Amino acid sequence: MKFLKLCLLFLPLLLKGSSSSAQMIEDPTSWKYEVKKISATEYKLIFHLDLKSPWHVWALKPGGDGYQVVPSFTFDANKNVKMKGSITEKGKKTTTKMEGVDGKVSFLTGKVDYEQDIIVTGKTKITGKHEYQVCNDKMCLPPKDKNFVFEIK
Repeated sequence: MKFLKLCLLFLPLLLKGSSSSAQMIEDPTSWKYEVKKISATEYKLIFHLDLKSPWHVWALKPGGDGYQVVPSFTFDANKNVKMKGSITEKGKKTTTKMEGVDGKVSFLTGKVDYEQDIIVTGKTKITGKHEYQVCNDKMCLPPKDKNFVFEIK
């Protein structure tokens, strides 16, 4: 009976300790946003991602079993902006088999750039949000949303 009381007394402390350790992992990403002028009306929006080691982000086409949360980019409606093609990724890509995943998967590490070409008619702000998930060889953090703003002057 005493053992049961001791267990009940310490159970909340154990649970609190395990949940707080998961929350102690900071987002291992750093994002910067850049606008590059291509011509009078064409621009390139660049999302610069810097990932701390040993973390990775899934490729836009990761392969595998379909359970990977790939980066996604949602642009708010803007009558002055027309998307040209789709977003692309540049960085150190690795394609390999991973334990617990069916088939080969692709992911990126280190510095990654996501680029979107646009056509613009005048000064404007381009806003939206992007979602991504980072993982290491032991775990994945919950997906994260970040807002972004690009200014065309």
